[in-house]
Amino acid sequence: MKKTLTTTALGLLAALGATAAMADIKIGASVSATGPAAFLGDPEAKTLEMLVEETNAAGGINGEKVVLVLYDDGGDPNKARTFATRLVEDDEVVAIVGGTTTGTSMSILSVTEDAEVPFVSLAGAIDIIQPVKPFTFKTPHTDRMACQKIFEDMQKRGFTKVGLISGTDGFGASMQAQCKDVVSDYGIEIVADETYDPKDSDMTAQLTKIRNAEGIQAVLNPGFGQGPSIVTRNYKQLGIELPFYQSHGVASAGFIELAGVEAAEGVRLPGNALLIPELLADGDVQKPIVTAYKAAYEAKTGQPVGTFGGYAHDGWHLVTDAIKRAGSAEPQAIRDALEATSGLAGTTGIYSMSAEDHLGLDLSAFRMLEIRDGKWALVE
Repeated sequence: MKKTLTTTALGLLAALGATAAMADIKIGASVSATGPAAFLGDPEAKTLEMLVEETNAAGGINGEKVVLVLYDDGGDPNKARTFATRLVEDDEVVAIVGGTTTGTSMSILSVTEDAEVPFVSLAGAIDIIQPVKPFTFKTPHTDRMACQKIFEDMQKRGFTKVGLISGTDGFGASMQAQCKDVVSDYGIEIVADETYDPKDSDMTAQLTKIRNAEGIQAVLNPGFGQGPSIVTRNYKQLGIELPFYQSHGVASAGFIELAGVEAAEGVRLPGNALLIPELLADGDVQKPIVTAYKAAYEAKTGQPVGTFGGYAHDGWHLVTDAIKRAGSAEPQAIRDALEATSGLAGTTGIYSMSAEDHLGLDLSAFRMLEIRDGKWALVE
């Protein structure tokens, strides 16, 4: 699937012997609007479509209209690589926002790094930006940061022995490794460690082993997609009463719907301000950002706003802000301006990047949340 969005009448321009590239700034995107990660990629695509309209309605970027060239990779890394190549070589975009999953992001960056075109990923794994790659940036907190935020909360609650049940997909495997790497910093021991394939339809065997682990006090599920919802349902079915944590990879209303309100009750996870705009203090610098995006997205789509569309929101604004500050739509100038981003408030946090940090968020951007009666509540 390919969509090209512009306020310019391309047919008329062609008749006049002109091209959109002469007057417009082309920004590319490859997201997983369909396929197993569609619940992530669909709101990302809709957000980008909405934002290009908003940008052009406000006069474009430095007076130039913007064209969004959007492809749907269906969550397939090979398709993502193909579309990234097409965006760079055929569509001649000046930057790319996308990469719904870790796998598709890694494919896209393999193209954009060689082509020296800025890429802002919407996926969570730390491997996307560490080690730092010159032209690659991202908007979500890393999986390592999620581990740290969760273990901070566990430590406050006095837990010292926990279990892991992780997906074997790129995100799940990466977060599992990151959690193992930092867990000892919090005086916590992993006493059970199980995995599941994202396509599995039942995880009761693994959860039974975890429940029977000696001294276990809490359980964490690094993963994203439908797997964590199944794990949550199985957790409830087995009557496990241990505190249960999920990752930021499922921080959306869709997770609660798939898992079921009763099964999701009490689940904790690190999320961002977008999930709780009504709970933010009036002086919170993110409140006007998340409130405006939520209102616009829900009015445009008729669907509830979620974390993943927020990642696309931030990616778009990072790129357009960089172009504005650079005064240029040349890829190298955009890259340099992205790296110099400072104090840019988004739905996910406040971004301040550097040559050593192509994310620009710290743990304060995370809010520890708990699901209560099917809604998000802030853990004090």
